[in-house]
Amino acid sequence: MKGNGNTGLTYRLLMAVDIQGYSKRDTREQLLAQRDLCEALDRAAHGAGLDRGHWEKQVGGDGELATLPDGTDPATVAGEFVIGLAEALHDLNREARGDGAAGEAGAHRLRVRLSLHHGTLTAGPFGPAGDAPIVVQRLLDAAPLRRLLAGDAGRDLAYVVSDSLFEDVVRTGFCALPPEAFQPIKVTAKGTTFRGHILTGRAVRQHDLPDGGERGGPPGERAAPDARVLDFPALAVR
Repeated sequence: MKGNGNTGLTYRLLMAVDIQGYSKRDTREQLLAQRDLCEALDRAAHGAGLDRGHWEKQVGGDGELATLPDGTDPATVAGEFVIGLAEALHDLNREARGDGAAGEAGAHRLRVRLSLHHGTLTAGPFGPAGDAPIVVQRLLDAAPLRRLLAGDAGRDLAYVVSDSLFEDVVRTGFCALPPEAFQPIKVTAKGTTFRGHILTGRAVRQHDLPDGGERGGPPGERAAPDARVLDFPALAVR
């Protein structure tokens, strides 16, 4: 996406990710967090049939803003990729602890925020310019998303999609995460209102649900033995 903006607008899927508590780590720990996040993103992308080598990335020390290739299936990214990332983070943190205990908040634990949006942008000399990059970054920095990690020590991933992406993709039934697992939010930044949907409820891959089961059931409900489940307790989000 390098350019001077003369190529016109394009409609693309954007992803922003950020490491929680990055500035509180020393240099060695920051480097480890960067490597672990890269590994988790690569693993999640590979599992969803995506190639991060084709993503146009604007990187920072604590995360990245990625513009995905034209033609990328947004339902795959909004569902399968996110589930894969949550699983990768869980596995990395379990290996780092070495004890397999769930919910432990260690000093080196990798916990991240993730936001998705699709919209218009154009290539600029310092990265993509337009409304879409602004929306995805504002949602990533939203206070309700930060509170998910602060208020739930067992959570490794806080995930939000923009309102338009939720309506156009998550609600279709083609996304692996059911719409009832999300909760709407509204945030205001620099005089502008941004709307999104945070994943707060229990979510399972739709094809892993037992016959006759309902999507997004209560946290205590047991799924099929081979189901891949993300247990996110419902939280009060404002």
